[in-house]
Amino acid sequence: MHQRLLERLAQIEGRLHHVEQDRRRTRNPLAADWQDQASVRQNDEVLDELATEERQQAEAIRAALQRMDDGTYGTCLSCGEPIALNRLAALPYAVRCVPCATQAEQRRQP
Repeated sequence: MHQRLLERLAQIEGRLHHVEQDRRRTRNPLAADWQDQASVRQNDEVLDELATEERQQAEAIRAALQRMDDGTYGTCLSCGEPIALNRLAALPYAVRCVPCATQAEQRRQP
């Protein structure tokens, strides 16, 4: 699992690097035509949203790796019970067991 998380983190960091290059226009400078620029800038908004999601996932992976190092990986942060192995297989950076995650999600909904 540790190796899987490290590989996923490397993939995310590689994608973030490409997004940052695109945003800095190091590979594709803006065209002179303002209509083309408007289209590119709309794409930039999508890239920004994707990069935000990627950064959040990278942070969750780093936190999971830290929990592995300190021996708390696989323990629910809410109730202290073990997180099911099938949940960790599906979401290796999960911090809550299914019942606690469900309760937390229900509290966030109106």
